[in-house]
Amino acid sequence: MIVRPYGDTRDDGVIQFSFTLPVGYSVKAPDIGKQFLEKLGFHSVAIGECTGIDPSFTFYVAYARTDVGIDPDEVKGDYLEVEVMDYYAINALIEKRLGRKLVVVGAAIESDAHTVGIDAIMNMKGFAGNYGLERYPQMDALNMGSQIPCEQLLRTALERNADAILVSQIVTQKNIHVQNLTKLIELLEAEGVRERFVLVVGGPRINNAFAKELGYDAGFGPRSTPLEVASFLAQEIARRADEA
Repeated sequence: MIVRPYGDTRDDGVIQFSFTLPVGYSVKAPDIGKQFLEKLGFHSVAIGECTGIDPSFTFYVAYARTDVGIDPDEVKGDYLEVEVMDYYAINALIEKRLGRKLVVVGAAIESDAHTVGIDAIMNMKGFAGNYGLERYPQMDALNMGSQIPCEQLLRTALERNADAILVSQIVTQKNIHVQNLTKLIELLEAEGVRERFVLVVGGPRINNAFAKELGYDAGFGPRSTPLEVASFLAQEIARRADEA
């Protein structure tokens, strides 16, 4: 079934946009934004907001229609489908299948100074009503914080004999997150320890397909919860233990 954007009525094709153009505000600024969207193939364009935010930049909010639709059934991808378990079931699984605590080390690496992502997953209070990994009695979870060099993260993971390494990357300007994440993978491979760990990365520009393309085992994007991450770790590490 083909679906189209929804504005006022089903299949009307209305989309809301917000964008900035590197042009100073003037009387023709609204038409610049309007004709830009028309060049992209949209029609019935209406500029809702047009504001100069700097002598050389103008911010727009606009509405426009498209005749393009998409069939959701034809969309294919590499998605991470996690069987989400509750807090108690996760602890029980670890205790039964591993017979020890599951060891996790996490950090925001290199130049990334943001801790909101790694804190949401690891800190005891958690996020969205889910406890963080530090709260789990069957997990030994260490949140190293932000701006942690890849070398320090690996050294700590080896010292603690970690089962998993969690990496958060919030800063994505100029694709710096790709450089940082690639550096960690290359370091692990150079040291010959890549297969020792379950590698998980999360962040606003992360999805599972992208994470696996870089060499990670799983990727969690925006709105991921500690329960989802904990469920994946428990199941994946238990599976690997069974195969060992």
